Amino acid sequence: MARKPNYKFERIERDRQKAAKKAARLEAKREKSDLKKAETEGLVPEGEDISGQPGETPGQPEDSDDSNS
Repeated sequence: MARKPNYKFERIERDRQKAAKKAARLEAKREKSDLKKAETEGLVPEGEDISGQPGETPGQPEDSDDSNS
């Protein structure tokens, strides 16, 4: 036997998912805007990737113990 459709619940779920997606997009847009503002004000050098680990310099090679070879 087929299930009985619950249109109200399904619509609420679609709307909830749509709102969450919009909120995520807006947050990403705000972060990008804040980063761009910081670059124009000179707080962060242009082109620098700030997504790495704290204290880590982007683009710098890691130390290796193979220097004795």
